Parts: sequence; C-alpha cells; structure tokens
Amino acid sequence: MRIGELAEKAGTTTRTLRYYESRGLLPARRSGNGYRAYGEDDLRLLRQIRLLQDFGFELEDTRPFVECLRAGHRAGDSCPASLEVYRSKLAELDRCISRLQEVRDQVGSQLARAELEAEAAQPGGPEPRCELTAHTTETRAETPTETEGN
Repeated sequence: MRIGELAEKAGTTTRTLRYYESRGLLPARRSGNGYRAYGEDDLRLLRQIRLLQDFGFELEDTRPFVECLRAGHRAGDSCPASLEVYRSKLAELDRCISRLQEVRDQVGSQLARAELEAEAAQPGGPEPRCELTAHTTETRAETPTETEGN
C-alpha cells in the first residue's frame, strides 16, 4: 500500500509517517516507480506506536516495541527491552500519582482550615442565596405582564 492509504488506515497523516521513517521507526521501502511501499506489518508497527503514545509514552520509548515486532514476535511487548520500558513507565506513573496525592492532601487541608476560619468569622455564615431564584425574580420585574398592556 502507498503512504496515503497507510496513513488513513493508521489514523494519522503522511507527514507523521515520514517523520517516523526519518526516526528509523518505520522502514523506508520503495517500489519500482519510487513510491513508498508499505505492508500489513507496517500497519501493525504504527498501531503499536500510536497505542503507546496514547498511553503517554514518548516516541523514542516505542522503539523497543517496534524492534520486537520487526524481530518477528507476535506482540511488541514480549521482548526484554519492551518490558523494561513498561517498568520504567509504571515507576514514572507511580511517582506522578504519589505527587498528585500529596497535592490533593495539601489542598484538602487548606480547604478544611479555610472552612473553619470562615465559620469562625461569621457564625452561621452568610444567608444562602439561590442564584436561580434571584435571576428569575429580576427577569420578571423587567418583563411586562400580559395584563399591563390592556
């Protein structure tokens, strides 16, 4: 298949495919007339790259998976280098989750402190106001009733 067809099947652009080719992730085979020629294996490579990128992997992180597929493995993640990339990504995600939990805890503490201070400053707090009711009352006051014009 030609580059446009491959791009369409992979859900990407020809520009992206040329970029992957320049990075050595997609083989650059040419047909007799000089056009790029691709097969179903190339589509598998692209799907693997796209899936990993959807998961947040950097393009270079996809290389071991691509190489694993090119080596003839059924799945791009059945090689030791691919497994190591998975381990590294999981460690990175764990660090992100840990940091987010710390931030969440801090924001929760700040909220609790602020609520206590607000309650102490105004026992009972301000009178609740229903924005919907206030808006409806204002609109009615501005709109003439049907009987006014008669």
